[in-house]
Amino acid sequence: MNTLKKIALAVMVAASLGAVSTTAFAESDAGRIVFSPTQAIEITGNKVQVAIDALILGSDAEAVAKLIKDASDSIKEINASDSVFRASTKANNMIKAARNHVKDGANQQAEQELRNAHKAVLDLKSIL
Repeated sequence: MNTLKKIALAVMVAASLGAVSTTAFAESDAGRIVFSPTQAIEITGNKVQVAIDALILGSDAEAVAKLIKDASDSIKEINASDSVFRASTKANNMIKAARNHVKDGANQQAEQELRNAHKAVLDLKSIL
């Protein structure tokens, strides 16, 4: 019985040493495009600018809200450090506030929020 315990322990130790971290070998999902933080910041900044332009041109509120939602979704692709995450969360809150203003019909406040968010998104590059 003692020998059996020693063999079982040896097998357990060998198995644990041979285990490989799945996180270390993780890759992105098939079909998913992964951007560098700088590329993701540029893409998000462009989407916010498109929403600003649509708002200035007087597009209907639903279309502008959809563009703002698209910008809000794209900001989630920015993966870098914790400080970048905090700053991108603040920018995303501005984007969400602009979307709420658009839904309420307050286009001037929405435009100002989007301009502030655009500046905040582009300022993320300096944090990298």
